[in-house]
Amino acid sequence: MREFTLIRARSAQEAVQAMAAHPQARLMAGGTTLYDLMKLGVERPPAIVDINGVDELGAFDTSGARELVFGSLARMSDVAADARLVRDYPALSESLWRAASQQLRNMASLGGNVLQRTRCAYFRGGEPFACNKRAPGSGCAALEGIDRGHALLGTSPHCIATYPGDFAVALVAFDAVVDVLGPGGVRTIPVEALHRLPGERPDIETTLAPGEIITRIRVPATKLGRASTYHKIRDRESYAFALGSAAVALTVSGGKVEQARIALGGVATKPWRARQAEQGLVGRALTLETALAAGFAAFMDARPGHHNAFRIELGARTVAEALMTAAQRT
Repeated sequence: MREFTLIRARSAQEAVQAMAAHPQARLMAGGTTLYDLMKLGVERPPAIVDINGVDELGAFDTSGARELVFGSLARMSDVAADARLVRDYPALSESLWRAASQQLRNMASLGGNVLQRTRCAYFRGGEPFACNKRAPGSGCAALEGIDRGHALLGTSPHCIATYPGDFAVALVAFDAVVDVLGPGGVRTIPVEALHRLPGERPDIETTLAPGEIITRIRVPATKLGRASTYHKIRDRESYAFALGSAAVALTVSGGKVEQARIALGGVATKPWRARQAEQGLVGRALTLETALAAGFAAFMDARPGHHNAFRIELGARTVAEALMTAAQRT
């Protein structure tokens, strides 16, 4: 491992100042992704700003009548076990429980989890694999490679890497926002707008400005939370990334869907909101047939590659199963 300068920040503002003084620095929260990428040589920061001592970022509060508030340093396992979240927002809790391993959940922070980078083997493998995300302009080896786990939605001719996270998918379903602090002050970004589509610049992954850090995540309080779930399909049940996942939430009135939320994970280049599929359910009775139709509607714009077309039907059925589970909680 290469040498680097370690800076321990004592406040969020101090962390921002340190990032400004060291433009190529990386933040360290739980470190569960950063350490991996440094060992692989994908990340080679000359400086690391450790924010684990910033107590103001570690608290979370789910008791509010208007919103749930999570500090960016709150640990995944602590939030997943929160009693109100388990009862009133199961999709949020389940998205955390079904991510990583217990040991990693104990260390990983919410902010770091939301910002984790792709698990594309060509991105992580280094030379001789071409990767526009790692080395802009070098090409994308995945386009003609083994793309079984690569994205079906939001791809470009320059990158088909899948966003790997779970929690951000559930956050998108609930219209969550992040508050960020940077050299220009404080601003708020919808989680749905936090991650960028790859386009021609896959190496620019988020809409964060240089030196900005996430300070907290806010989720609007909603009655949709109670009848919600996070359904994740993977090759093995323990510690594997999704072949397809869905965060869904419903309200039902008079036997018909009043509101629906559907967000997809494991199948797109960013957390993916399926609004057309949501609208197709409104005013209809939720049956297995209508749930499956919504699932296929969510994948209407899918662009399969050489080895991943099977995940269109898998993803559609994942959405349908999630909707039927949520319906049992109305």
